[in-house]
Amino acid sequence: MAELATIARPYAEALFRSAEGADANGLLAQVQALAAVAGHADMLRFADNPKVTEAQVVDVLTGVAKTALDSKVVNLLRAVVDNGRLVALPEIAAQFNALVKARSGTSDALVQSAFPIDAAQLSDLVATLERRFGRKLNASVVVDPDLIGGVRVAVGDEVLDTSVKARLDKMKLSLTA
Repeated sequence: MAELATIARPYAEALFRSAEGADANGLLAQVQALAAVAGHADMLRFADNPKVTEAQVVDVLTGVAKTALDSKVVNLLRAVVDNGRLVALPEIAAQFNALVKARSGTSDALVQSAFPIDAAQLSDLVATLERRFGRKLNASVVVDPDLIGGVRVAVGDEVLDTSVKARLDKMKLSLTA
């Protein structure tokens, strides 16, 4: 949802700026733990209850997260809860993750393949994709038989589609035009 992304961006960027020199990966794990709890429907209903205070919501979230939280993460959580933006916490975690990875020069890549890819093929593919995208990639593979053959790679908002299905769709479009 674009609206959640717009709401989440300033929070993620603020936490990222405050994490300069700190262990950003440690903060990332904490934010992701909170996001997992905050994304639960029961937690959202609890937070929306008018009889529950913001402090109670923060206390419950920090208690259920089962991890020690840095003061920066607690401050983020308080700001999110005080502004009624708890529903955006999973998106905040995702955007903070992207910022941390961008700083380290890495990105997540989703590789969709028509057939299973073995480790040797994946390492060759990742090496080629890293040259193509100009950064280190953490690849995850999903098998999608609808592609017929080839691969479809998504890195952030960039997509490289070399699948047979995409080529057939392109031919169909040019033949019917």
